[in-house]
Amino acid sequence: MADNTIRYKAELKRRMVELLRTTGRSAASLSREFGPSAVSILLWAKEQEARDRVTNAGELTRKEREELVRLRRENRQLKEERETLSRFAPEGSPWKRSSGS
Repeated sequence: MADNTIRYKAELKRRMVELLRTTGRSAASLSREFGPSAVSILLWAKEQEARDRVTNAGELTRKEREELVRLRRENRQLKEERETLSRFAPEGSPWKRSSGS
């Protein structure tokens, strides 16, 4: 049985996905103009989205970085306050921290 599968180059796939994302054109419109089926173009776009998510998974957005900085600052301040308060807690109270912790 002959393999009638058409193999498209990576550059054409990338360009189709780019046009789909940036021009607002439909996959069917791109299919009519460039040849690959609309289903193929949509599949390429879905695959690219998955790759983008994996690539960006470890990266924080600007808002997330700002929140992380704020939370770390707040955590440091709370630890200092807890330490200060524990120094003045009565002996034997649950708030009195031992020097080892």
